[in-house]
Amino acid sequence: MSKEIQIKTAILPVPEGSSTDTMVYGYDANGDFVVLREGTSNLVCLADDPHKEGISVSCYSKKLEPFMKRGRELRAEGKEIMEIREIRGKEIANGTLDMPREPSMMYVYYGTDADYNTSTGELANGQFRYVIYIPYATTESTGLPDKPHAKGMPWLMDPGTHRAHIMVGPN
Repeated sequence: MSKEIQIKTAILPVPEGSSTDTMVYGYDANGDFVVLREGTSNLVCLADDPHKEGISVSCYSKKLEPFMKRGRELRAEGKEIMEIREIRGKEIANGTLDMPREPSMMYVYYGTDADYNTSTGELANGQFRYVIYIPYATTESTGLPDKPHAKGMPWLMDPGTHRAHIMVGPN
């Protein structure tokens, strides 16, 4: 997919008016993960992974970039998800990996391949999921449940850990 279409799709989740100077990662002609566009806004966006079924793009606070980058590095080394979580948790605890202590936002927009127009970068019938990282938050400190009780209600995933985050979106 062209660089321009990847960028157009990657910034779909960005709140209106905030996408003109957003950094975007995507894929080059060899399938390597690369920076498609530098940016100075407070968001970083990821283009859709062409190796995965469906369309899924996300944008997150620049403050989360060290955490996200480290996850990509560990995946590239062949580490499994649980091992990645453990390694990043230890690195955050010992101060070698930065993780923001204040809430940090991530926007996710996703849908099916059938609803995606590869020539325009538009996704019909896409859905949003919002993720607010709030490390070490608990159900007690937030008042949020640890699972949703109704469609679209906020809930706290991974409470009490470095990965604690509020999920809001379709279930």
